[in-house]
Amino acid sequence: MYRLFFRLIFQRMDPEQAHHLAFRWIRYAARTPVLRTFLAAALAPRYKELRTEALGRRMHGPFGLAAGFDKNAVAIDGMAMLGFDHVEIGTVTAQPQPGNPKKRLFRLVPDRALINRMGFNNDGSASVAARLAARNPVFPTTLGVNIGKTKIVPESEAIGDYVASTERLAPHADYLVVNVSSPNTPGLRNLQAVEHLRPLLTAVREAADRTVTDRRVPLLVKIAPDLADADIDAVADLAVELGLDGIIATNTTIAREGLGLTSDPKVIAETGGLSGAPVKERSLEVLRRLYARVGDRVTLIGVGGIETAEDAWQRILAGATLIQGYSAFIYQGPFWCRAIHKGLAARLRNSPYATLADAVGAEHEKVTA
Repeated sequence: MYRLFFRLIFQRMDPEQAHHLAFRWIRYAARTPVLRTFLAAALAPRYKELRTEALGRRMHGPFGLAAGFDKNAVAIDGMAMLGFDHVEIGTVTAQPQPGNPKKRLFRLVPDRALINRMGFNNDGSASVAARLAARNPVFPTTLGVNIGKTKIVPESEAIGDYVASTERLAPHADYLVVNVSSPNTPGLRNLQAVEHLRPLLTAVREAADRTVTDRRVPLLVKIAPDLADADIDAVADLAVELGLDGIIATNTTIAREGLGLTSDPKVIAETGGLSGAPVKERSLEVLRRLYARVGDRVTLIGVGGIETAEDAWQRILAGATLIQGYSAFIYQGPFWCRAIHKGLAARLRNSPYATLADAVGAEHEKVTA
């Protein structure tokens, strides 16, 4: 039903307009008591065997919403209502910014993918922090806050920019993510180099600890799939060295060659980050490499090209404690979370593992056995 609706309605609309329309519907449903109760029961059934502990939190399951969908923390209840076990908002920057000029979001329907060059359009960390402070959750959920660099701030002043957002947002975050991997902010990916990343993460960690004194806010970093293997290893080693809580693998890719893309070449040629099915293989490769390097010393979150329960299961076996999705939600619709949870529960029951935690990284044990 949704796929027919997508073809007849959403596919004919500008992608960003369609996003805002769907967003309004989700927010309206979450504000309507009877409707939200009905939708949560239908779309977000719970499976006890999928209960997950990660980053100091207990969650209904491992499947969350990746950053980029709810940039300004306006639909957290709505996304939890749809079945996401955790919600990561952002990316939020210290200063408000409109993002890049439109048109900046493109669908590659035959490839089940998106290209975006949004450019961290958001209300700024002060406004988002105020919104989070005033929030009265209807559907309590684990909340991640993803922060990035303001575009007009030079690379030499990036640390102060991230620290400003940390001081405002850390009190409201169940975990905090440093995004240094979007391709749509000039120079941002340079911060993934260890010589830049070490002082940045150290400063953000100190700011979070200084601002929030009654608990430890877990700190993660999100990396790109385009990193060379040696750079992935370097980030993994740095995460262990600094006592980082997690790594999110991966963000969007700037690659186009070798991905088997079949969409209109003019769309494929658009600049920006490519997400969805075509990044599935590389994101899984990066996850496997990270787990082989860090094991269970660092929590890994797998994201990129996850469409089905089998995709999610493969990420767990490869080493992901948590998994996230975004692009496939556009193509799969509101029953997506339900299908992922149902399929994961079935795979766990038919596996040799007693719990989902036992399955995390299990494929590596076979290799080394």
